[in-house]
Amino acid sequence: MKLLVACEESQVVTKEFRKCGVEAFSNDIIDTSGEHPEWHIKCDVREIINDFNAIIAFPPCTHLASSGARHFYKKEVLQKEAISFFMMFLKSKAKYVCIENPVGIMSRYKTPSQYIDPSEFGHLYRKKTCIWLKGFPFLLRTTNFKKDNLASYAHTVVRDPRLRSRTFSGVAYAMANQWSHLLIEKD
Repeated sequence: MKLLVACEESQVVTKEFRKCGVEAFSNDIIDTSGEHPEWHIKCDVREIINDFNAIIAFPPCTHLASSGARHFYKKEVLQKEAISFFMMFLKSKAKYVCIENPVGIMSRYKTPSQYIDPSEFGHLYRKKTCIWLKGFPFLLRTTNFKKDNLASYAHTVVRDPRLRSRTFSGVAYAMANQWSHLLIEKD
């Protein structure tokens, strides 16, 4: 099975799945910042979505996240487009789908399958994140930091726009190590 990691220019998730033997490709409308341009498909995902039977998608959250809720009334058209783009992944014909997005308006349309947090996957950061799953099982946490360990780190990443939209390496590692067996063809 081929895996499409949509809206991922960094290749953080793509590289982890490749390490596990999955034929994974990152996709975005911009060039990759990862080390493997040969694994990157630069185009609008709508052109290739039906070519994959597994998708992990990170649709832009600019017009969907709760952090921008006070501006929702100003961007109704952009928000409708963002909702439609998000729903395209849920409605895709792929057997396996995971969509990641921060807490926001999409919960009104489809209840998230699971909430995850980087602190559950080896990072001393908090960022409650939703994932919607089709075919994939729940993602199992790999660590459990106590709240007192996280107190001083609570807003470090959330406030840094350069890191805010990147997938944490621990989450990418968990996805690949827990789900790759589903995507590797058995002889």
